[in-house]
Amino acid sequence: MTAPFDPAEHPHRRRNLLTGEWILVSPHRMKRPWQGQTETAPPLSLPQYDPSCYLCPGNERAGGLINPNYTHTFVFENDFAALRADTPDGTLQTNRFFQSQAETGICRVVCFSPRHDLTLARMDLPDIRRVVDLWTQQVEELSQRKEIGYVQLFENRGAMMGSSNPHPHGQVWATRRIPTEPAKEDRQQRAYLESQGAPLLLDYLNAELKAGDRVVVENEDWAAVVPFWAVWPFETLLLPRRHCQHLADLAPEERDALSDLLRRLLTIYDNLFETSFPYSMGWHGKPATPGDHPHWQLHAHFFPPLLRSSTIRKFMVGYEMLATPQRDLTAEQAAQRLRMQHQTHYLDR
Repeated sequence: MTAPFDPAEHPHRRRNLLTGEWILVSPHRMKRPWQGQTETAPPLSLPQYDPSCYLCPGNERAGGLINPNYTHTFVFENDFAALRADTPDGTLQTNRFFQSQAETGICRVVCFSPRHDLTLARMDLPDIRRVVDLWTQQVEELSQRKEIGYVQLFENRGAMMGSSNPHPHGQVWATRRIPTEPAKEDRQQRAYLESQGAPLLLDYLNAELKAGDRVVVENEDWAAVVPFWAVWPFETLLLPRRHCQHLADLAPEERDALSDLLRRLLTIYDNLFETSFPYSMGWHGKPATPGDHPHWQLHAHFFPPLLRSSTIRKFMVGYEMLATPQRDLTAEQAAQRLRMQHQTHYLDR
């Protein structure tokens, strides 16, 4: 007699509500031995100030400009921006097979702290709140420009996720057109509102809070969950409990609550393998294009690559690149492991 299907043991597919795409979950593969590549763990300590760091206060940047002696946060135009505001307009379509469009935009670097040795997980709450306020200010300012269609805030944390400098910082890229991933989310959220009469991510969060098995950490205004459709092993989705279309919608107390939840979530990450946990994170909010966007719900994605330890990562190769994303650890198992972690940072205990 065939054993009943158990999603904690048997291969299955899960649908990503935000993109409409599917992922493959193969939980039985967690039992396989690992003989693949291992990474070098990040250094245990860094200096508070590094004279060779191009993001530290008072230092010369790679482009030749000198940073001010900033004491909290600092924003500057990226010296090697991927987008330029002065790109000539134009399209190229020699036939149906070869199409291109000129794209304009603005790229900035956002320094979270003058301290070279800190991360968001180890910053004081008032300083994290300054980062939240700075994110909000950047979205508000750039969204008001008529040539901007979308503002993307993000942070690459750690060399494993491509960060070229350990100084605590993120980036903001503002583009004329809506990029691919937010465009998928725009379509899915719009379709859900039209069919169900409510924002997709509000209904989804309420369902997650009711189920409970994928909730990692929460407070009165925010919750972080391992999404049902998570691809990365310890991926999380950070959501406000009420309808907010972008960061500027947040009340002062919600910004305080966000600062609290960010520190708690990132502390949990660091405690999991007792390392400065690498990740790519980013905020998705409503487009800057004119018109009403009631279907949009503000949220942040955290995509950490670590799988089994501080030196063993998840690779997106082969089947993931050619067919569909695949994961071994189920979302429920990942959330349980994260919930078990202490919320005081391992370096402070």
